[in-house]
Amino acid sequence: MKRWTTALFLACALVSGLGAERFEHKFRAGEKYRFLSTVEEDIYVNRRLSHQAQIANRISFEVPEVFQDGSGLLRGEFTMSTRVKGLDVFVQDQSYESEYRLSKTGIYDIAPRFYMPVVRNVPTFPDRDLSPGDTWAAPGEERHDFREDFGITDPFVIPFTASYTYVGSETRDGVDLRVIKVSYTIFHRPQEPLIHSGTFPTQIAGWSEQTLYWDPLRGGLHSYEERFQFVLERSDGVTVEFRGTAASRMLEAPALDRDALARELEEATKDMENVTVQAGDEGVTITIENVQFEADSARLLPSEIEKIGKIAEILKSYPERDILVEGHTALAGTAAGRQKLSVERAAAVADRIVRLGARTPDRIVVRGWGAERPIDTNSTEAGRSRNRRVEITILEN
Repeated sequence: MKRWTTALFLACALVSGLGAERFEHKFRAGEKYRFLSTVEEDIYVNRRLSHQAQIANRISFEVPEVFQDGSGLLRGEFTMSTRVKGLDVFVQDQSYESEYRLSKTGIYDIAPRFYMPVVRNVPTFPDRDLSPGDTWAAPGEERHDFREDFGITDPFVIPFTASYTYVGSETRDGVDLRVIKVSYTIFHRPQEPLIHSGTFPTQIAGWSEQTLYWDPLRGGLHSYEERFQFVLERSDGVTVEFRGTAASRMLEAPALDRDALARELEEATKDMENVTVQAGDEGVTITIENVQFEADSARLLPSEIEKIGKIAEILKSYPERDILVEGHTALAGTAAGRQKLSVERAAAVADRIVRLGARTPDRIVVRGWGAERPIDTNSTEAGRSRNRRVEITILEN
């Protein structure tokens, strides 16, 4: 049970009234936006501290359609990355696609097959003007992916009732914002799932306290904070407790001219050996072929450290864009070994970029592909050297 921050997927606006304000979700067809969040949690097993986790969530969305009733169709990707011990980077370990329709008041219309968002119908706004101090309540739910933990094939549904308070105005980062407090408690005893791996949740209890900051001029979420504590009891008698905090912010970026950016990067990297540039679906990618590490390790050789340093300086020219760093290996050793090595090498490059100040850790996504995506044959040394590569993509959204 991994914690995702909740109200991260909404473009909202305030409609002014006489002495009060009406909160409604507002969408514009074609807009794109993303949320970055970090979660820090302590995990206790049978009341003893098991480990601590730092998690980075990245949620990128687009609005392909807006309907006559003001609801919007949202389509996006949720990725979760976990902090690598000893490095200043997060490595992606889960990714989900999602699509749903969201009403003006905050009600989700989403197909059962989608696991994300975890928290739904939060916030839900009443169909009336609100003044500071006003309170209301509305039903919501959490849906969790318990396929890996318990072999439960369908999203695991936990209902609750959320309580809201419109607090008033607050200035943060020089921006005039509106503050909403949200809280809910959970005490849920589910029936035994029809399909599971033998162990299953028998009871889930806990609470969440959230603060949402809305930017009325921009018509969207400025930032978000949460405190939470949940205890999960299993059918084998084991209890697992999650205690932690979460925070998120929305980032905007202008539309990306991929061809123009590719030309700029080609010019900037033209004197670098084994470096190519190509525009793609996700953005523009700088590929370092035959990237040099110490044998069977993720320790960069001095020549590669210098090259990464030059690329980091280039990345500083595009601070509004997030970065994707992907590692690839040649076809040697075992599949598990190749996967592990590709992740470690991508993480080493990403860590270098962070330490050089080109990005903060939560602005980089790290993935490893092993030998799954070759660009040349693995039957020759020349081909294998091309396949041993790291790709750094400046993301569009």
